[in-house]
Amino acid sequence: MSGWGMVWRETENETMRIRIKFSKSGGLRFIGHLDLHKIWERSTRRADIPLLYSQGFHPQPKIQIACALPLGFASNCELVDLWVDGTPDLFILKDSLSKAVPPGLKILDVENVDEKGPPLQTQVQSAEYKISLDQKTDIDSLRQKVEECNKAEKILRERRGKPYDLRPLIELLEVNLDDLKEKPQIHMILASREGATGRPEEVLDFLGIPFDETYIERIHLIFKT
Repeated sequence: MSGWGMVWRETENETMRIRIKFSKSGGLRFIGHLDLHKIWERSTRRADIPLLYSQGFHPQPKIQIACALPLGFASNCELVDLWVDGTPDLFILKDSLSKAVPPGLKILDVENVDEKGPPLQTQVQSAEYKISLDQKTDIDSLRQKVEECNKAEKILRERRGKPYDLRPLIELLEVNLDDLKEKPQIHMILASREGATGRPEEVLDFLGIPFDETYIERIHLIFKT
């Protein structure tokens, strides 16, 4: 009997929406949003978890990921919602899924949430990032650029051929030098709403920091209140 079968509770017409917090690191940093969706579909199948499917001519498993994580970024705060047929024991479900997911993906927490709540993607307001820099970074120059950014009224950028103002998407930007033995870090909180999403690499470009000389980790998703 599978791990899921051991915790399955026979219930008539009862379903559950499960929210999973997970980290993404290693080689999985270079897996895109659509491939991540497929990973969750395959992993639930390996764990014998019966997902609910959408209606229509092309039914799809009911899986929602909070917001896309750009390629190359790590994270310890990603969220995915799964709709399942039945009422599982969440402790054993976490164990079963942990054994089914690929290396680089770690399940941190599992909880039951309101089935009829708003889509997960619409609940995120902002995202918090920690960016580790090369140890040779000129700290004084970096501080000056961060101050320039924070004082700017507008920071005009272009995305997909369309101009936009990056400045209102930056909610917090600071240099972290609490421990000089570690690599210097930039701490930023950026808007992450539909039609208003700040991208860390755009901020780094304004600061004159090459993207390939950084390690970017998303550390917190901030929900609307």
